[in-house]
Amino acid sequence: MIILDTHTLIWLDAGLDKLGSRARGHLDKALQQSALAVSAISFWEAAMLVVKGRIRLNIEAERWRSELLTKGLLEHPVTGHIGIRAASLPDFHGDPADRLIVATALAHNATLATADQAILNWKGTLPCIDATR
Repeated sequence: MIILDTHTLIWLDAGLDKLGSRARGHLDKALQQSALAVSAISFWEAAMLVVKGRIRLNIEAERWRSELLTKGLLEHPVTGHIGIRAASLPDFHGDPADRLIVATALAHNATLATADQAILNWKGTLPCIDATR
């Protein structure tokens, strides 16, 4: 199972070159195997970026989400267990969305696809794919 960080989801969906070819191969394979997922918080985070004018989607956010799920992307809810796990990540920065995404990956024994250097350099036990490679 691979969990996408929010920016990785956006890059993958938009076909942006920021997403490295090796990472894209892993993500495409995971999607074919019904093993590509996001935390539900990523849809909130993307919608907030739209509202703030930091990204632009070609369609309304709810339709974007629905189309991604129809294509086979899995969505993991933010549960109480994940919330508690997110709060107790040792030596992790304070961004709540990042904490919830990491906790979701940990809770599902998944690999996280991200380009966030703070996450990639974190000393925790989370397997990661550098989304830029």
